[in-house]
Amino acid sequence: LGSPVIFKQQRPGLNEKIFTMYKFRTMTDERDENGELLPDEVRLTSFGTWLRSTSLDELPELWNILKGDMSFVGPRPLLVKYLSLYNDEQRRRHTVRPGLTGLAQVGGRNSISWEEKLELDTIYIDNITLFFDTKILIDTVFAVIARQGISSQTSVTMHEFKGTSNQKRSVSP
Repeated sequence: LGSPVIFKQQRPGLNEKIFTMYKFRTMTDERDENGELLPDEVRLTSFGTWLRSTSLDELPELWNILKGDMSFVGPRPLLVKYLSLYNDEQRRRHTVRPGLTGLAQVGGRNSISWEEKLELDTIYIDNITLFFDTKILIDTVFAVIARQGISSQTSVTMHEFKGTSNQKRSVSP
């Protein structure tokens, strides 16, 4: 899979504070002759595919939960480079601690569009309760067992977020 086995990446969390998120590495670092990373489809290993399909690649995020960077339930922490692409409504996802799982993960995960995913994040934020979190955790167990929504229809990984085309984007502080 490559080295080190634990993959570390900077992600925005609560109030857009940047933290280091940990996951098990599922791809190699293979590059072309120009030093550019090869496409995800080429770099994703068969063991990495299995780790992702079982969601076991997420286990190191328990450390992020223990440290207080993440919660069990909340919007998934996305890439730092997406911060400038959110509109005001989508930016609300950073008013709560990011989660290991969330409404978007049980509502379709990578098989739904970015707009649907980000809308589910704001629906979650508007309806946070212990009961809702418990329901999402239970639904997550069933989604993982059924291996639902692991990858998008067109790619082994979710395509890159380019922003919302028809809405005013907010400026990151």
